[in-house]
Amino acid sequence: MLNDKGITLIETADTLEALEIVGKSPQRADARDKVRGSAVYLEDMKVNNMLCGKVLRSRYPHARILSIDASAAEKLPGVRGVVTGAELPFLHGESLVDEPFLARDKVRYTGEAVAAVAALDEATAEEALELITVQYQELPPLFDVMEAAKPGAPLVHEALASYQHAPGINPIHGTNICNHFKLRRGDIEEGFAQSDCVFEDTFTTPMQQHCSLEPHGSICLMNHDDKLTLWTNNDSPHRCRKEIASALKIPLTNVRIITAPNIGGNFGGKGGLKAEASAAALAWKIRNRPIKVMYTREEEFCSSIGRHPSVTRIKTGVRKDGTIVARQVETYLDSGAYAEKGPTVARFCGLSAAGPYKIPHVKVDVYCVYTNKTVAGAMRGYGGPQGAWAYESQMDVIAAKLGLDPLELRLRHAYDEGDIHITGQQIYSEGLKECIEKVAENMEWSRPRPEGRGRGIACMERAVKTPFGSAAFVKVNEDGTVDILSSTTEVGQGSETVLRQIAAEELGVRLEQVRKAAPDTAYTPFDSSTTSSRSTFHMGNAVKMAVADAKSQILKLAAPLLEANVDDLRIKDGNVHPQGQPERALPIAKVLQRHYGPSGTVLGRGYYIPEMPAESEEYYSRFMVHWLVGACGAEVEVNRKTGQIKVLKIWGAYDAGKAIHPVNCEGQIQGGIAIGLGLALSEEVMSKDGAVMNPSFLSYKVPTALDVPQIVPIIVEHPHPDGPFGAKGMGETTNVPVPPAIANAIYDAVGVRIHNLPVTPDKVLEVLKLKAQEQAGSRAPSPRRPAAPGRGK
Repeated sequence: MLNDKGITLIETADTLEALEIVGKSPQRADARDKVRGSAVYLEDMKVNNMLCGKVLRSRYPHARILSIDASAAEKLPGVRGVVTGAELPFLHGESLVDEPFLARDKVRYTGEAVAAVAALDEATAEEALELITVQYQELPPLFDVMEAAKPGAPLVHEALASYQHAPGINPIHGTNICNHFKLRRGDIEEGFAQSDCVFEDTFTTPMQQHCSLEPHGSICLMNHDDKLTLWTNNDSPHRCRKEIASALKIPLTNVRIITAPNIGGNFGGKGGLKAEASAAALAWKIRNRPIKVMYTREEEFCSSIGRHPSVTRIKTGVRKDGTIVARQVETYLDSGAYAEKGPTVARFCGLSAAGPYKIPHVKVDVYCVYTNKTVAGAMRGYGGPQGAWAYESQMDVIAAKLGLDPLELRLRHAYDEGDIHITGQQIYSEGLKECIEKVAENMEWSRPRPEGRGRGIACMERAVKTPFGSAAFVKVNEDGTVDILSSTTEVGQGSETVLRQIAAEELGVRLEQVRKAAPDTAYTPFDSSTTSSRSTFHMGNAVKMAVADAKSQILKLAAPLLEANVDDLRIKDGNVHPQGQPERALPIAKVLQRHYGPSGTVLGRGYYIPEMPAESEEYYSRFMVHWLVGACGAEVEVNRKTGQIKVLKIWGAYDAGKAIHPVNCEGQIQGGIAIGLGLALSEEVMSKDGAVMNPSFLSYKVPTALDVPQIVPIIVEHPHPDGPFGAKGMGETTNVPVPPAIANAIYDAVGVRIHNLPVTPDKVLEVLKLKAQEQAGSRAPSPRRPAAPGRGK
């Protein structure tokens, strides 16, 4: 059965059981090349007559640029040009346009691009950087997000009021707040008045780095007609195209983005303009020569982006029986020197800041704040980890104080099918409670643990980027093979394989007959982005619709050849036959040849965008096509003498709707949990006076394979009525509940609560010592009262 968009609806469980390719775990499309070392990445790509680009970066966190003298560098043999911000009067950005391609007038963070050099080779380019002289006038820097958010604080961006921004983004002029997101439900003061107990806590998270194995890189070529071609490892080519065209004020069709065949990791970090900006700046000045810019690992830490550091104040009103009546959340996200994706991260953070719970009175304020620190942006979870760290930690604080089971407290308040979300949207296709229950069952929640061991649980929800569209073409070739033309990028998440499975299942051909082209905006149709766990749902639907279109054309061509009605025809293993008569089958290739000769092809088209209520039609809706939900459980062992934490086992259950490729889903759970483990226990970009102090894998403590405990991935399948074969996205947020689950397990083990990530042994030991001192003080005998005058001996 088809809906009005031409998408097959899920009718019964039998329909899913009949699937032949979807729901299986074939070898991934990229596996063989990656194992053999033959996969092509941006760094492997070369263009004829290519120059090497390098970037000079600021050593000050906040300073006015008085002068730049590049004359000596320009005279160096092998140098083909130097460009500075003064030559590029442009700003770029997605939801708020505030960032220059190269610093203009002043620098706002240590590591900001000030000038760029193009030379015949890398050594010459680096030598040229040393010859550029920049005169600065230092300005007072802002490093503390809470100080930066105060009225009257020195401004990082004096021109904030003049910056273009998307609808729904609320910068506060005359301050450092580049977005203030608000969410209200009920009457918060009335809610607190109805409460028997009120809990107030403050939680913080640090900056976390993506640590993708492949750094940012781009090759840019611009001719004298202002036509720009960019080869890049950007995760979203059409979004990149729009940002460049808008910034440079050239026609959109003048910009062509070609994505590398493979992207070596993303986690949100490969969006926006990073190396793209530097390469485009050079190409703007040095025409008709392709220029390649590849970041070093140090530049990845100091000059790209990381996860937003945060401070969250959370206040919750509860009745004596544990019923949560009111919750107020105030979060400050440190955006660093530029907005980047911060304004929309604030929106996503705010939508789920109260947790996936039925609470009648809610007040949420999220502030995205400029400071003179490294820029923060999109990272796996997109505001989810900061919010969940606060609300899931406090859920256990509440349970401990009231003597309640943390599991039961969550199950009592978690959203059910049909509930009204705090945004006002009715919840549907909601598998949260099943995720919580599966984790509890698998980890044997009620089983007693030995002394020093504890178990913890946490859950989460997060919005999916809505409402944005995805388009796909599906070309059925002369020989019956199939090409998917889609701008979804393969960043290691397995989307190429998943889309091939959807196409093969819908058309009725073997998986090996289907390929997917690498994105190229000149040929592959629009996709808003490969982000927000939207590719399987949105692009999967677009591919399914395009296949349905192509399939309809093929069946119409085959009907007269097989002397059958179109409605009676089926395709299986690439052969068309009347239902129940496989012996009369004609291969698709034969059908095309009979009509078109040796060169006939069929092109199917699909475009999917979710239909949302009129009141939600704004840039990034508050109503979601579905919510990402999941739960995590952890068992830990804590050494009271050293504070050392050993995570023994982690369980993760996440709702995939329908797992198109189950092994791939399990991999997403395992990989996400590993990222969450790092944020929980070790990862922190440390800075001093605005400079990153640990910009390498030697000093930045990302978990290794030896640090990751046994992980038990659990796939929950709660089909979505509009998803391709019932599927939903699930991969991005598998990291979100991990830190609070571990912290809750630590509390269960030794009775101490850590409020500031990462939870390190020294923090645990310090709180254990304080607890011991408090207990010793409470056990000390009361001082004896002095005898009254004239009494006693």
